[in-house]
Amino acid sequence: MGRDRLRERHPAPAGRPRAEEGRRVAVIGGGIAGLSAATTLAERGVAVDLFERRPYWGGRAGGWTVTLTDGGTTGMSRGFHAFFRQYYTLRALLARAGAELRPLPDYPLAGPDGRVDTFRGLPRTPPWNAAGFVLRSPTFTVTDLLRVDPRAALPLLDVTVPGIYRLLDAVDAEEFLARVRFPEAARHLAFDVFSRSFFAPPRRLSAGELALMFHLYFLGSAEGLLFDVPTAPFHQLWPPLADRLARLGTVAHPATAVTAVERHGEGFVVHADRAYPADGVVLALDPAGLRALVDGSPLGPPEWRERIARQENAPPFLVRRLWLDRPVREDRPAFLATGGMPPLDNISVLDRYDRDAAAWAHRSGGSVVEVHAYAVSEPDGTGDRLLARLHEVYPETRRARILDDHAAWRADCPLFAPGTFFGRPGIAGPVPGLALAGDGIRVDLPVALMERAAVTGRLAANHLLAGWGVAGHALTTVPTRGRTRALRALARLG
Repeated sequence: MGRDRLRERHPAPAGRPRAEEGRRVAVIGGGIAGLSAATTLAERGVAVDLFERRPYWGGRAGGWTVTLTDGGTTGMSRGFHAFFRQYYTLRALLARAGAELRPLPDYPLAGPDGRVDTFRGLPRTPPWNAAGFVLRSPTFTVTDLLRVDPRAALPLLDVTVPGIYRLLDAVDAEEFLARVRFPEAARHLAFDVFSRSFFAPPRRLSAGELALMFHLYFLGSAEGLLFDVPTAPFHQLWPPLADRLARLGTVAHPATAVTAVERHGEGFVVHADRAYPADGVVLALDPAGLRALVDGSPLGPPEWRERIARQENAPPFLVRRLWLDRPVREDRPAFLATGGMPPLDNISVLDRYDRDAAAWAHRSGGSVVEVHAYAVSEPDGTGDRLLARLHEVYPETRRARILDDHAAWRADCPLFAPGTFFGRPGIAGPVPGLALAGDGIRVDLPVALMERAAVTGRLAANHLLAGWGVAGHALTTVPTRGRTRALRALARLG
């Protein structure tokens, strides 16, 4: 559960150790949030019907198989995912699946002028991690640090939720960075990279979210900014968890879309390939799926339904995976983030860590390379521009022949636009027995991205369990405010 001695444990409501026999919940959505909710419920003896419209589990961290021109079958996914060490709830879920994670030695950030910042060898404990980064960075120099407006940056020293949103949610990330006077190159290499992790350009991202990310990775947590990756391709990552859920009594319904949920007496009826009765329901869907299901279901008062309807999706993103006939240079990192080189946001060399890709590379003598473009505003030609950027950053790939080429376009991530935090739907639904989960759902804890999905899944299940007098599951987060009295005192000066 991590090494940070200041990490915080959040107890769950107390109650009986197991639910009464016959209690049944429908979890709609088989991504991280839905799997987290289903696991929390099943471990307390609740029978679960788990619905997922896709034929695979894991949602945005899921995968499927494709057939290559050589006749082999291999994994494909929506792209690289970093499993940071402060993702306590997600990693506990992966442990239940028996997932094997391996550390990546570095997470370099490259700019258009050839400068590269790395996190290898930095101290883990704040504020020495941030100080070490600045002292050795070719991009963010001590001179740049002296130009920063300290008063504008003070909110970063004591991040609380929802306090940071009261301060900064109305401001976009681009404006906040300008106020702080971060140098342009450093914006691209540090904060823009974080911003685009939310699949949104800085001008469309709440500065509150950006500040929360700074807390999670720099000044709030001593887990460090390095991370682990699964050795299994994503299509093999989640089936062991699905098998475990089945042993606990969960009935899985892959490739089954839910069209409506309606109240029926003290419970619900879930309409899919047939009608399913349920005592409780967890809606663990992406924003578009949640909007569509609520629009087609007679649930909740108008104000709640309008709040759901206002939830937006982030701009689309593209993942292009290439099977090349020759290897990239041996010193290329498994993952490289880029800033200031649109439309390229990162490059992954999958055969450095993914056993499927490594086996293919060993057989063929080639390499498997993936390029990402986030927050795409002009889809036409993006794939070609990504390839051109790959050739520019890794010149040896110009000589490579592309043996296979698979792309994934998606537009199903939540948009955390300025001024929207307090309008997000919460975990508790408008009627007893209904709960929501997902990274677009409001939770007043310092979590983000995949960890927010896992945490809201657990909290949604805990909400239902508490209503039936059953004990929930505790969870762990990074500290819920600035780590030291000195930092908190400085923040108050702002």
